[in-house]
Amino acid sequence: MDRAAEIRRLQGCFNDLIGVVALPALWNGLDSSRIAGTLLDVIVEVLRLDFGFARLNDPEGAPPLELVRIGQINNTNTSATEMGRALERWWGLHPEQWPSMMRNPVGEGELSVVPVRLGVRDDIGLIVVGCRRPGFPSETDRLLLNVAANQAAIGLQEARRLAEQKGIARELEDRVAQRTRELASANEDLRREIEERERVEGKLRQDEEEMRRITDLIPQAVVVLGPDGRMLHANPFVLEYTGLSLEDVRADGFREKIFHPDDLERIEDERRSELVHGEPFEAELRARRTDGRYRWFLVRYVPFCDPGGHVVRWYATGTDIEERRQAEERMRNENLALREEIDRSSMFEEIVGSSEGLRRVLVQVAKVARTDSTVLILGETGTGKELVARAIHKRSARAGQAFIRVNCAAIPASLVSSELFGHEKGAFTGAVQRRLGRFEAANGGTIFLDEIGDLPAETQIALLRVLQERELERIGSSQPIRVDVRVVAATHRDLRAAVAAGSFRQDLFYRLSVFPVRIPPLRERRDDIPVLVEYLVERYAKKAGKRIRNIRSNTLELFDAYDWPGNVRELQNVVERAVILADGDTFTVDDAWLRREAIPAAEPTVSLAGSLVEREREMIEAALAASKGRVSGLSGAAARLGIPRQTLDSKIQTLKINKHRFKSS
Repeated sequence: MDRAAEIRRLQGCFNDLIGVVALPALWNGLDSSRIAGTLLDVIVEVLRLDFGFARLNDPEGAPPLELVRIGQINNTNTSATEMGRALERWWGLHPEQWPSMMRNPVGEGELSVVPVRLGVRDDIGLIVVGCRRPGFPSETDRLLLNVAANQAAIGLQEARRLAEQKGIARELEDRVAQRTRELASANEDLRREIEERERVEGKLRQDEEEMRRITDLIPQAVVVLGPDGRMLHANPFVLEYTGLSLEDVRADGFREKIFHPDDLERIEDERRSELVHGEPFEAELRARRTDGRYRWFLVRYVPFCDPGGHVVRWYATGTDIEERRQAEERMRNENLALREEIDRSSMFEEIVGSSEGLRRVLVQVAKVARTDSTVLILGETGTGKELVARAIHKRSARAGQAFIRVNCAAIPASLVSSELFGHEKGAFTGAVQRRLGRFEAANGGTIFLDEIGDLPAETQIALLRVLQERELERIGSSQPIRVDVRVVAATHRDLRAAVAAGSFRQDLFYRLSVFPVRIPPLRERRDDIPVLVEYLVERYAKKAGKRIRNIRSNTLELFDAYDWPGNVRELQNVVERAVILADGDTFTVDDAWLRREAIPAAEPTVSLAGSLVEREREMIEAALAASKGRVSGLSGAAARLGIPRQTLDSKIQTLKINKHRFKSS
């Protein structure tokens, strides 16, 4: 054969191959029938076929989809159904068992047929082509058909994936790997044929160059490695992603520049072990983008072997799985939060009571829950601030997302920032790995910052940034991270007094108190005490395996007369203790449990303690007089004295000061 003619013929074949490989760019978002129709149109025209027929299996068990394309040299209107009947006797046979020649179903005489199965397990369908052209099918014809079938299988599988569930993605990756191995096998057959010719070395170089051109067209990370893992080639996708040149990729130390340090040692050990075995393998790692950010990739390595079974090349494809990893991380964080929530029993399952003060709180909760506004819950210890925060979350549009609780007072000051915003590996002593903070765990949901008044000053600044700009930085990192979190804060402290004292930032206070909700103490909702007692008695009796039917009236009178400094939490503890000690079916408590310790009478002699008590009384009475008997608020006596309102109420009661007599002064 003329050498120039042979070169032109092979160049034409590779051009056709590149055209077929580029087909998936036209199939994006199309259904199976349009993908198969486009494929048949292309291969019938490129290979000058008499007909092309596709029979696609339906994953749901419906009848197969059949399509047919007739070449321009035939003048017939044979339908897909008619073509299917003509070929149905061979459906169950392996392609090697089909006859190479059969009666022409679209014309006169006989023609050559080539069946090509689609799918890793032949589950997608079958393509059958027929041609009267002499010499059909040549090895080049078979190569083009195999590549077209491989690409069609990928496109058809992608069309299925869009209609199936999330788990199909993994199966699709396996099928892509199988297609890659089949293509490697087809290329090996082609290489064997070329080796038998005189120009073995030159043709191999030409073939390798053409393969590089094909990989350059693939919109995915593709690299070619030598048998020892040395980098030989990278397609434009890799170079554009990393910002490196091909010379940089081939140079020593390339992996140290691209892969995350935490993954590098692990990946190098895995690669070294797998390359020796010569079998396909995969690995997950993080690769640095040109902007300095790392993204997770699934890298699949497929060997290319010579006829003797020796590996001559490794082809590695990288698939971006960053979104999948983030979804898995969010799921782990949500599961962690759920486990913490299950382990930690709440004060009670629901808000109990019908007093006017509680109804006002519930009306506020119903209104603010529908918004994304920041809420500041104020109330004494034990009033149920967390319960109100949960009610706001459950009634909001974020109810299906995570509810993360953080007790700012229970975390050491040195660790609060790490707990809230996370840290990078090595950010401080003991940071052995990267840790996501509670804000990232609550992304899309609600974070409840309990005892916000105890937040250290340096953490207040970082929290203010999250509220203002909706982004944070992990400790040890300068990369901002966007978060979408609703903030609900709570405190028993007087934040206005803390602002005046300089222990709490004024700008943070106004950011938090967009919608303040004050929960009344139990002494201001005494109407709720009977129903609360009944509810708690039933709850703890059931838990203790007891049956309590009656509650003594004098017990309820005792509860009503007590001022409950510990609020609902104290009531809960008293009821639980009484249920444990109960022997019969009547609930009662020891009145000594609710008796306040009497303040001993002052000795007639002058003492330092007595002087201090009198001085304290004078200061409180002076503040009450200046505020006209008002205790709370910006102009109240508590703010003037710089102490919490609850503390001042307790001192007024202990010192038996009548605050009402100052209202008229």
